Amino acid sequence: MFQIRTLNNISDKGLSKFDRADYNLGDDIPAPEAILLRSHKLTVEESGDALLAVGRAGAGVNNIPVAELSDRGVVVFNTPGANANAVKELVMAGLLLSQRGIVQGIDYVNQLDADQEKSALNAQVEAAKKQFKGSELNGRTLGIVGLGAIGSMVADMALGLGMRVLGYDPALSVEAAWRLSSQVQRMENMAALLAKSDLVSLHVPALPETEGLINAEQLALMQPGAVLLNFARGELVVPSAIRQAIEAGQLSQYISDFPTPELLGIDGVIATPHLGASTDEAEENCAMMVADQVIDFLANGNIKNSVNFPAVNLERSQTGCRIAIVNRNVPRLLGSVLSILADRNINVIDMINKSRDELAYNLIDIEASPEEELADVLRAVDDVISVRLIP
Repeated sequence: MFQIRTLNNISDKGLSKFDRADYNLGDDIPAPEAILLRSHKLTVEESGDALLAVGRAGAGVNNIPVAELSDRGVVVFNTPGANANAVKELVMAGLLLSQRGIVQGIDYVNQLDADQEKSALNAQVEAAKKQFKGSELNGRTLGIVGLGAIGSMVADMALGLGMRVLGYDPALSVEAAWRLSSQVQRMENMAALLAKSDLVSLHVPALPETEGLINAEQLALMQPGAVLLNFARGELVVPSAIRQAIEAGQLSQYISDFPTPELLGIDGVIATPHLGASTDEAEENCAMMVADQVIDFLANGNIKNSVNFPAVNLERSQTGCRIAIVNRNVPRLLGSVLSILADRNINVIDMINKSRDELAYNLIDIEASPEEELADVLRAVDDVISVRLIP
């Protein structure tokens, strides 16, 4: 029976996918083989030595020590696209908030005298409304940085609103390119996108290379009075540069789902408390997706939507056993493994070998049903990180 520790509240629709005859779930599992979490800040110390996989019910993994877990051969999963519609809808709200004086108008109405006559209230409202006059999105230019699952949905939404859409994504996958509307104008670099956009929306992950992506230099390239929306990750921007750009009039507004101390209470900044994926539907979609991925990995060794391992899928053979091997990506290691199997007269039925950066992953189906002693022998091979026998 696999031991699964659940951190945060994982949707019951996801947890129900685990057959309790094969999986023991709980928030107090002492030595988990898999951990399911949302925003919990995971530490290496609490992960335990038995850990095989971490499943993040969401897209971002900056709350998970991915590098340290990779060194131990632990697969980290996320759920790209599962919360895309929820984030897209919040971006739509952000676009509208940036153009129509909605927040300011609400604040104004809430401070009016509730004891006055309706006619007096109406007169007061009609006299004041001109100060909240905004602009329409139709005909404006939206620049989207990052054209993955969320970015492409935001692009479609913006096109439906009559906006002109520019896009920039140097790491655009073939799959994402097929999803992207032909009406989106691809830009060769971010500088060109910033210079031509009335509004810019960020949709890239938080990585070392994207930290501080929008700084003073990039903000200076934007049109005076432009709007920046950040529903991706707070680390993508330099808060002090955002503040200076707003005070100088270079930015008219910064709409973000990630409040930061430097920008609290600043005119021109609207921040929400990380609501992007906070819908029942998104939480259910993320939970179900991550459950499917973790179950397939534990039961079959297959990997889908991992942030640190290659995608690997091998149909199960009808007989025998499957060996899952994690190793450092070095030459001739697979040959050493196959030699050990040949020396024991173990026939290989099927296999797959893939690598990603410094790690390699192997699934080998054999006819035999070996003892754990074979796994111990394979673990002793230089540069092998972990070995698992999957019956």
